[in-house]
Amino acid sequence: MARARARHILVETQEACQSLKDRIEAGEDFADIAKEHSQCPSGQQGGDLGEFRQGQMVPEFDRIVFAEPIGKVHGPIKTQFGYHLVEILSRKQ
Repeated sequence: MARARARHILVETQEACQSLKDRIEAGEDFADIAKEHSQCPSGQQGGDLGEFRQGQMVPEFDRIVFAEPIGKVHGPIKTQFGYHLVEILSRKQ
């Protein structure tokens, strides 16, 4: 089964999420922004979710993590928890 490693930032609004993405794309560090802004406990580890199998995360997450390019920041992605930015760090089959 496919496995991936990713990190994310979770915020309440799409606008906040897009603003953080713009900052990352302008050169700010993903992990620093996650520590400062993410509402997920993983934010304290720079948003690192560790390695997980396909199907362990919500479907909106899986669609991105197991299909989109590695090393790019994806989002805003809306889930039941809020809005996410996701950076895929690695993926293997």
